Amino acid sequence: MTEAAPLAVHMRGIHKHFGAVKANVNVDLTVRAGSVHGLVGENGAGKSTLMSVLYGFYQADAGAISVFGQEAPIHNADDAIALGIGMVHQHFMLVDTLSALENVMLGAEPHWLLQRASQQVRGKLEALMQSTGLHVQLDALVGDLAVGDRQRLEILKTLYRGARVLILDEPTAVLTPQEALQLFEVLRGLRANGTTIILITHKLKEVMGLCDFVTVMRAGQVVVELPIAGASIEGLAEAMVGRKVHIGRVEDAHQAGEVLLHAAHLEVRDAMQVLRLQDVGLQLRAGEIVGVAGVSGNGQSELLDVLSGLLTPSKGELKVCGKAFAPAHWLDPQTARQLGLAHVPEDRHARALVMDFAAWESAVLGYDSLPQYCSGPWMLHAAMHQATDSMMERFDVRPRDPELLSAKFSGGNQQKLVLARELGQAPKVLLVGQPTRGVDIGAIEFIYSQLRAMRDAGCALLVVSSELDEILALSDRVIVMNQGRIAGELAVADCTEAGLGLLMTGASQ
Repeated sequence: MTEAAPLAVHMRGIHKHFGAVKANVNVDLTVRAGSVHGLVGENGAGKSTLMSVLYGFYQADAGAISVFGQEAPIHNADDAIALGIGMVHQHFMLVDTLSALENVMLGAEPHWLLQRASQQVRGKLEALMQSTGLHVQLDALVGDLAVGDRQRLEILKTLYRGARVLILDEPTAVLTPQEALQLFEVLRGLRANGTTIILITHKLKEVMGLCDFVTVMRAGQVVVELPIAGASIEGLAEAMVGRKVHIGRVEDAHQAGEVLLHAAHLEVRDAMQVLRLQDVGLQLRAGEIVGVAGVSGNGQSELLDVLSGLLTPSKGELKVCGKAFAPAHWLDPQTARQLGLAHVPEDRHARALVMDFAAWESAVLGYDSLPQYCSGPWMLHAAMHQATDSMMERFDVRPRDPELLSAKFSGGNQQKLVLARELGQAPKVLLVGQPTRGVDIGAIEFIYSQLRAMRDAGCALLVVSSELDEILALSDRVIVMNQGRIAGELAVADCTEAGLGLLMTGASQ
């Protein structure tokens, strides 16, 4: 892909304000036809707002847009779709109770007779799946589909509507590494067939491996736009944040202390009596970070749920800060907090936040009965607001507005709010699932520093992550899980990506 290729999208002088917040300031963006164009920046840099303007969700306050060389006033999403623009959002826009086929048809039925319409749509989708490799079970309910299948369905839906420009907002944020690789192969195939792809992402390795061009935004403005051949991960990270960023391993001397959590012989069966955890045991020591690596779905989620009191095992024993538990009387989340065990769940939307709550409500969730937040039966709202404001300042949550609904924050800022809440109680044991999922590189550096500070203060940490780079950067000791078992345990000094990969797949056994 050369810079001489015609432009698929040309945005000029785009301004978009939300009250006093300047989301986009005089933004120019050029996207070459048939290219994969990366759009990167910190949370709140204006990337999603710019793409929402292109897709017609927002109206620009000023500026102009051309699509394939023609001036294109875009007033709504229907205008964008008519111009051949499709957008797949970070949080999927699908109806769980409808089939995959019905989700594609919804709002775009080609005939008033639904049976005839479904036959027409099925035929077109089967041809699309054959040509793109985006295979989905069309008659399956969306609620029963895996996350990767839902992602493919969203892309199929946009292509069915004639998209020639495909906008993907954080497409790998909820995918396993294997699903992400499959997605990249599909995107390369779409590019080869002439589809133009705009990729909004925080993952600079993805940008370097997949994109032809990249644009960096900071504080609502474009600061860099260049071919990927002239880019580097270090240079892009510095452009995003405005300073040099270090998210690699920090070698520092420290000594692990007493055992604060001990688990042995943990066994979990699902509703179909399939073993999800098999004879799992581990120890967490004060002043130590233990990383858990593994392909998603190999028991890591169940391990977090058991240790945090969200799930009772069928067998096993647990001791937290000197208090013992057995399956007949297992740990519960309230007791866990009283003992000094905090938990940052993998799924912040389902487990860590109430999306319709204001930020100040989410910031005290689970801790609202603490003396500083209540007096008898009365909640001390002023104290909760003040505490939330302090959390937002310390963790740089943007915008710093305790009254804003939790759903209105970007994914990275939601994650920082959850971390601020759980770390703010100075726990003795901290369980963290996917600490930087959907978080920009500047925030990753900050989160890493906070987790290391907790360790250095004597906290025992368990970190589950699907990112091997993250496990190697944070951990003092690494546990690898495969098929619900612990496949290996290594000091981080003895770890290599290749070796961990063999343990993760069971090949080394």
